Amino acid sequence: MDGDTIQQHARDRVEELPGAELEYPFGPDWEVFKVRGKVFMLMTDTTGEPIVIVKADPEDSKSLRENHKDITPGYHMHKKHWITLNPGGNLQKALVEDLVTESYLLVVENLPRAKRPVDPEIFGDRRGL
Repeated sequence: MDGDTIQQHARDRVEELPGAELEYPFGPDWEVFKVRGKVFMLMTDTTGEPIVIVKADPEDSKSLRENHKDITPGYHMHKKHWITLNPGGNLQKALVEDLVTESYLLVVENLPRAKRPVDPEIFGDRRGL
């Protein structure tokens, strides 16, 4: 899957997530997606190719990196909690969508209950990862 396709799948999924917003706090080269002011996904092509950076549970992150050559530690982010989805390999659309959703839900889980746009326990099927 090429980078533009990875980024488009990620964007399409974000459009379905309640309360998700796009900002450009680092300039036009960085798309930053937030829920209630907290970052859950970034996209850029400053590395020379279009990439998607998402939050991941540390254990899931390790497993994903071991099993997918196109998933690497988070570019310019805390390597334990963030991963980068890189183009050129065989990442499937469903996996990209699942990883975006998981990142969103990891952030939502840490919001005060009154600020949560969804209940993370019942939103989507998180067991698919």
